[in-house]
Amino acid sequence: MTHDTADTAENPPRSGRTARTVLVAEGLGCAYHGKSVVSEVDLTVPAGQTVAVLGPSGAGKSTMLRCLAGLEQLASGSVDFQGELLSKAGTKPRSMGGRIGMVFQQFNLFPHLTAMENVALAPQRVLRTPRAQARTEALALLERVGLAEHAGHFPYELSGGQQQRVAIARALAMRPELMLFDEPTSALDPEFTREVLAVMRDLAASGMTVVVVTHEMAFARQSADRVVFMADGRIVEDGPAEKVFTAPQQDRTRRFFEQILGE
Repeated sequence: MTHDTADTAENPPRSGRTARTVLVAEGLGCAYHGKSVVSEVDLTVPAGQTVAVLGPSGAGKSTMLRCLAGLEQLASGSVDFQGELLSKAGTKPRSMGGRIGMVFQQFNLFPHLTAMENVALAPQRVLRTPRAQARTEALALLERVGLAEHAGHFPYELSGGQQQRVAIARALAMRPELMLFDEPTSALDPEFTREVLAVMRDLAASGMTVVVVTHEMAFARQSADRVVFMADGRIVEDGPAEKVFTAPQQDRTRRFFEQILGE
């Protein structure tokens, strides 16, 4: 392997849980129209850990995340989730029924449904949660993301940051064991970015297992346990967040931080 693999003993989850493996990707590769986008990715994520995925545009970060979510067919390798095969090369990925939550750059809320209805819909349809219970749980989740007073508002009545927080509540409503975030603040103004990052920090501190593709360097350094740096479709470096920021082992990682942080 050409990159450093994080040692969970050196870098335990902040929650203090006993480390158990939630996700394992081995030799993961993905191609579009015959062109390799991600290749030879090995990644292990223990329970309770927050992993920030960094790298330049076009590095394959979002594609890798979609592969981990089971949203892309693999060209090579495999992904295991909670000891079950999620996907492998040449086969259609399995559905995990909401056990893997994903929040995208765009909010993708149903415009004709209120915030509460957006959050309560999937539990009713997929988990068969009774309507009254789903609405009660949806309100609790909206309160958790600071939007209880907006439960009856439609998406067009909410700011971008508020819509993204509704999207996070919607993913949490399915009671996921892993949350994936694909640059959730990239479409937001700085004020709204802070709102969303505060919710993500709360999730990380609560012990939720999180993998986030982000350009928010302060969040990655302060709130992530671990940083994975990607370039050219591969993982170049993988280690404890503070160590990767202050003493990167690979020249490619070092050049990236020099350009981004001016260090």
